[in-house]
Amino acid sequence: MRMTSKGQVTIPLPIRMKLGLLAWTEVEFEVEGNAVRVMKKRGSPGRGQRLLEVMRRAPRPTPGMTTNELMALTRGD
Repeated sequence: MRMTSKGQVTIPLPIRMKLGLLAWTEVEFEVEGNAVRVMKKRGSPGRGQRLLEVMRRAPRPTPGMTTNELMALTRGD
């Protein structure tokens, strides 16, 4: 495995699946001698919690909105 010029590496899929590392999972690093340990960040909100937070901040429809108004709301127009 090679590191990119930006310091990025890809964690192999079997490892991500075994550890439950999904997209946007927060991780932390621990250095032990010449090795680095990657772990899920403790206390960070889970995927479901982050989704709920995004949904709570989203604009809400009001009764009587037209289809075009709803579409503009969902598209951010």
